[in-house]
Amino acid sequence: MRLRALLETDVLGLRLLGGEDELDRTVRGVMTTDLRDPSRYLSGGELVLTGLAWRQSAEDSEPFVRILASTGVAALAAGEAELGDIPDDLVEACVRHRLPLFAVNERVAFATITEYVVRQVSGERAGDLAAVVDRHRRLMTSGPAGGGPDVVLDLLGTDLDLRAWVLSPAGRPIAGSRSAGEPLSTEVCTALAAEHLAAIRTGRRGPHRVNVQGSTYSLFPIHSSGRGAAAASRDVRETVLSDWLLAVEADAGDWPEERLDLLQGVTQLISVERDRRDAARTVRRRLAQEVLELVQTGAAPAEIAARLRVAAPVLLPGLGAAPHWQVVVARVEWDGGDIEGGPVAQSLLEEILVDPTASGPEPSDRIAVAHTGDEAIALVPLPAVTPDDGPEPNLIADSLLATVREPLAAGLSDDGRLTLGVSASVHSADGLRGALEEARHARRVAAARPGRVCAAGHQELASHVLLLPFVPDDVRRAFTARLLDPLRDYDRRHRAELIPTLEAFLDCDGSWTRCASRLHLHVNTLRYRVGRIEQLTGRDLSRLEDKLDFFLALRMS
Repeated sequence: MRLRALLETDVLGLRLLGGEDELDRTVRGVMTTDLRDPSRYLSGGELVLTGLAWRQSAEDSEPFVRILASTGVAALAAGEAELGDIPDDLVEACVRHRLPLFAVNERVAFATITEYVVRQVSGERAGDLAAVVDRHRRLMTSGPAGGGPDVVLDLLGTDLDLRAWVLSPAGRPIAGSRSAGEPLSTEVCTALAAEHLAAIRTGRRGPHRVNVQGSTYSLFPIHSSGRGAAAASRDVRETVLSDWLLAVEADAGDWPEERLDLLQGVTQLISVERDRRDAARTVRRRLAQEVLELVQTGAAPAEIAARLRVAAPVLLPGLGAAPHWQVVVARVEWDGGDIEGGPVAQSLLEEILVDPTASGPEPSDRIAVAHTGDEAIALVPLPAVTPDDGPEPNLIADSLLATVREPLAAGLSDDGRLTLGVSASVHSADGLRGALEEARHARRVAAARPGRVCAAGHQELASHVLLLPFVPDDVRRAFTARLLDPLRDYDRRHRAELIPTLEAFLDCDGSWTRCASRLHLHVNTLRYRVGRIEQLTGRDLSRLEDKLDFFLALRMS
């Protein structure tokens, strides 16, 4: 926007005092100041508004104007409310430094001028950015990607002063504008993803506005560009756990339609890059499918090993020695069973098994995931190590879900469930069949636990826990009711805390002193409670068999 346009806008009430030859200067922003030296806050192109509080004498005008001119501001507008007519020394200083000077009528608030300039400049920037985004879209759709989503987010930062990030549905940062400064913390990313998925599952239209740790964000869904008009009628559960999101640190509630349309265009542009990344995973998915079919059909270990030798360079480029392998099995199940969970589980495993420490533009693509039915199976390569390197690297089931449990639970809502099992690492093709069965058994253990998102590892298969998922539900209910219901009823009537006492007693291996110390009780009080437990249940807690029954009942309850 030009200075001439400001002068011609009657509602602003500006009167030109000098600089008529400079009215074609471009205004890029506005700033109000009464500092003697505001240079640290100026970057050039601003219309500076001042109430002249900095001027104590005529000698103050020259240095003030000289500072403004040196920073490249577009013009100075001085208010008449404080001194009445604008002092001649200020007018003369502006003439000497060729700085246009306006007088602001005392009836016009600086806020009115600021709002007008910001609205005009933002509109022009949005138009310029829309043109840039359109050019970038044509480039990306006709040839190799030109920098990915980071380039688009940089445009948002430089042209609209918007800090923005692209996040995965599990809250993993995928891209961010350089102007965004420090990366978002894991806690903020997790909270934003959870809020977004919860909003999607309730059917609310985007953008979704949320407040996290004192900042307001607007969240825009990024759908696959391959989802055409026919896909609009698809069940949201098919894509809610795979679509990315654009998080903008701003409140979009009062944005004009033009700016909202622009951000929607940005999400479409980023979705092109998302589709490119998905296409790049095709080779890895095919490798996983081929290896899986060989393992499940009982192929010879030599044949499987040959296929793995082909897969290793793709998954771990530059790796000389053959890697070790782990198998991860995941299942996504929806109430009603009308949605195939395999593709959803496949996308989730590709997200959960990301390696953020790897270098390169695609740090996550070091795994191969296949799916069959409602189940997805990941073949995860681990670098082979020597004894001098330390312990072998291993995926730990609970660690995989540590930062993604909250957003995934929000996406699964009340009608979906994710269960995951992890095998031990194997050193050759001979062990893959056993690793697959081990991961499947671990997943069944996870499925026996409460919660929307559960995982179990191979370590848990060496204990009694392995047996629990295979006990019929009616047997489990009868067993726990017979042992624990009398204690629960007594606790409810007398507030006696017999169940917590039993748990602590078993956890302390029947040690009276350790249990009493843990519960902050006198040993005689503990003996009284244990005696009451034995009286109500007819069991003897000095017998190993009865201790084991109580232990299993508590685990199954």
